[in-house]
Amino acid sequence: MSHNRTHFISKITVAVLASTIGVIAIPGIASAATVQTTNSSTSAKTAPGQPKFGEKGPHVAAVQNAIIRNGFTLKATGVFDKRTRLVLKNFQKVVGLKVTGVVDESTAKVLKVSIGSSTTLAPTTTIASSTTVAPTTTVASQKFPFTVSTLPVRGNKGDAVVTVQKALVAAGFAVKGGVDGMFGSGTTSTISAFQTKKGLTVNGVLDHSTAAALGLVAPVTAPAPTPVATNVAVTKNLITVLPVRGNKGDNVRIVQNALVNAGIPVKGGVDGVFGGATFTAIKTFQAANGLPATGSLNTATAIKLGVMAPPAVQLSVFPVQGPCSFENTWHAPRGTNRLHIGVDIIAKEGNLLYAVADGTITKMYSTATDKLAGNGVRITAANGTYFFYGHMSRVADGITVGTKVKAGQVVGYVGKTGGTNTPHLHFEIHPLGGEAIDPTPAVDAINGCGTSTPPAVASN
Repeated sequence: MSHNRTHFISKITVAVLASTIGVIAIPGIASAATVQTTNSSTSAKTAPGQPKFGEKGPHVAAVQNAIIRNGFTLKATGVFDKRTRLVLKNFQKVVGLKVTGVVDESTAKVLKVSIGSSTTLAPTTTIASSTTVAPTTTVASQKFPFTVSTLPVRGNKGDAVVTVQKALVAAGFAVKGGVDGMFGSGTTSTISAFQTKKGLTVNGVLDHSTAAALGLVAPVTAPAPTPVATNVAVTKNLITVLPVRGNKGDNVRIVQNALVNAGIPVKGGVDGVFGGATFTAIKTFQAANGLPATGSLNTATAIKLGVMAPPAVQLSVFPVQGPCSFENTWHAPRGTNRLHIGVDIIAKEGNLLYAVADGTITKMYSTATDKLAGNGVRITAANGTYFFYGHMSRVADGITVGTKVKAGQVVGYVGKTGGTNTPHLHFEIHPLGGEAIDPTPAVDAINGCGTSTPPAVASN
């Protein structure tokens, strides 16, 4: 369901990355990543001087306080009880450690509780200074092809993506579509398969934990000013992926912290788990801020909370008369060697279509000239950014090339012309007249699927 500007996947030469990929294939890193993300606890051993389940005393309280400092909800009772073990397991899973419920050496390092005593490590203590850590696991002894700020994301192309794809292949996962340098649905699904196998949060995103497990960035056990500072999204208090109910990890913790800072309590605390308590807190926040109280974290709510940056291109008006629906299908496969470069907003045939911004009609499409796009228009704003509308049943009267339109003005009607059998609008955004970007965040930020009332149109 996309028009003829859909990108074709092209194969690119990858030989120039041979030396970089050689780093990925270092046996020490591969085995360390596997150990960290394995969920079995059969071989886990408590580090010297650390408490075991059922024990009591100040060494237990030291571990509990260290967990609390990392943002997890727990009381420092001095008793290693079932609650402490449960929260410890949650901590290990969130930061990418082996989930054991045991204060093993790796866990003690991340918590900064010293091995051999119950004393908390000084902030300046580094992993490299401990004689119990093998040289192959220290950050100083390894070189990584990426930092957290340079990890490629879906939609990227080029050598960085090839590096990721080769790392997946080296880990035993066949990349759907091959090592082609295109971060599309094939790479996303392969990352999801890798995350499932390794016990990571399954989101198809190359987040820090996944990249560390692949040996692409420094592992989460690397020393840092604070345990969460190794994740760039946490450092900036921003997220790029909207967590959903059932997710766990840093993105959830960012949202929970933002809710608490907004005066909305999260029952159970900032534990990195998107459960009923977080759902209820989001719903309360939405109601207090005039947003649809759904309990789900949509783009508008995330922007209002301050955990997501506004979209690169902001729309003045939602393009489709409700009721309607849409989901993110950016770069989903379309036919043979085609990727979706828009968002499909499903609505009843004949529903109104509105101009999302002031601009000029710079191109017309029709079923006679474009078998994929069908009937449609291109609206170009003053700065060159243009918006493509496809699959219309028909263009509105008076609309032709050169027509000036205002935001909210009717430009056409929902249809199913072109390469589709489902009534919907195929909508694209091309900033400054360049390549298309994922329009879903911009559309979701002003989601108007719940209203059938046409917007007001400013007079000329």
